[in-house]
Amino acid sequence: MNFIDTQHAFMAHIREPQLHPKPNGIEDRRMAIYRDLFFNNINGFISSGFPVLKTLYSDDDWLQLVRCFFAEHDCQSPYFLDIAGEFIHYLSSDYKMLESDPAFMLELAHYEWIELDVSITQLDIMERIITTQLSNTPLYLSSCARNLSYQYPVQHITSEFQPSEPSQQPHYFVVYRDTEDEVQFIATNAMTALLLSIIESTSGIYLATVIEQVAQHAPQFTEEQLLQGATQTLTAMVERGVIVTKNQG
Repeated sequence: MNFIDTQHAFMAHIREPQLHPKPNGIEDRRMAIYRDLFFNNINGFISSGFPVLKTLYSDDDWLQLVRCFFAEHDCQSPYFLDIAGEFIHYLSSDYKMLESDPAFMLELAHYEWIELDVSITQLDIMERIITTQLSNTPLYLSSCARNLSYQYPVQHITSEFQPSEPSQQPHYFVVYRDTEDEVQFIATNAMTALLLSIIESTSGIYLATVIEQVAQHAPQFTEEQLLQGATQTLTAMVERGVIVTKNQG
């Protein structure tokens, strides 16, 4: 067996020791050290990144979930900080849910991951706070803000409260990093989510154009009502740093 084959055999055994025998010539005691080291590192990062989700599982079921991720998912990033994001990708693509998994599993995991994602996101150095009149300023969603919606009340889920069915209406949130580099959560509503979605999808948009697009979704309101409501909502978002502008040129 050449060196490359030995490497592959080594990693296959580390990831799934029950299916793949250890490479010949390596003492099992030494292999056990590697098996425990690799898996325990991954388990530690996943457990600390998803503390609420973990409380919903027995110890054995949680270890089985992490073991499935460890064995089945090929991480695309070499950085430990990206492990939580890789776990979300695994749950949303390759993972087959088991009876022990709650129906809201993916949404809760995503909600917990967002806090880490926002906390480590690099701020766009072109962004600046808005100090001019809102109507004359190109608007952007901050690079450190996320406009979110979930079908389950993820903010309330605990081991004592586990909804079995999605809510009749979505739950809207904004998660952002404030000027003190602290992650903050705001519960919003459908109209606020729509405003932020329009700004996010059309970077540098002006307020008048935002109102035009909102009017297509809410024809029951007059332009004046939409302008007043949007101005009030976006001003509050500007104060929190959720909505920003950018240096031009």
